[in-house]
Amino acid sequence: MSTLFSIGAMNQLGDALENAGFNSEDVTKLKQFTELKKIKDVLSGKAIISYPEHIIDCDAAPFVPNGWSVEEHHTRGQLKFDASKVILHLSKKQAKGAVNGNDLQKDLATLPTMNANVLDHLLAHPDLIPETWKGKYICFWGTIYRNSDGILCVRCLYWSGSWWGWGCRWLGDDFFSGFPAALAS
Repeated sequence: MSTLFSIGAMNQLGDALENAGFNSEDVTKLKQFTELKKIKDVLSGKAIISYPEHIIDCDAAPFVPNGWSVEEHHTRGQLKFDASKVILHLSKKQAKGAVNGNDLQKDLATLPTMNANVLDHLLAHPDLIPETWKGKYICFWGTIYRNSDGILCVRCLYWSGSWWGWGCRWLGDDFFSGFPAALAS
């Protein structure tokens, strides 16, 4: 128990940690953090916090589920991922109701669609996925697959209610407003 800090100061710290989204496990980790002085250096302006860049190789061969094949894969070079720059695009027909996936694929042909490499990177780093994407099936049209039944499909990112996962949508199906395409800005 600290004798240096008042109960009021400790309550202020607790409120600040709670407002920042800390839970009791995070506080335990913070107590055990061996480089706590570095946080003090940030507060005093002697150091800055920098976050790792997430560079996604969109030229690499995509993940291929067992029994599937890649029908199309649009390479996009090295993508420095920034969720705030991702456009969740709906075609005019989608915004009004629905559009067949084969027609939507043609509509998207000239747009900078993100490929499945971005989807798989986001699944490996779910902390990068914005909360606003929950409730949607984000489609990564830059990679078109043929599933084990021979049907063309596009993979989609979705929130299950407790974790992020992927599914697919057949190109022969209709794509409603809940199925936006992920585009690079």
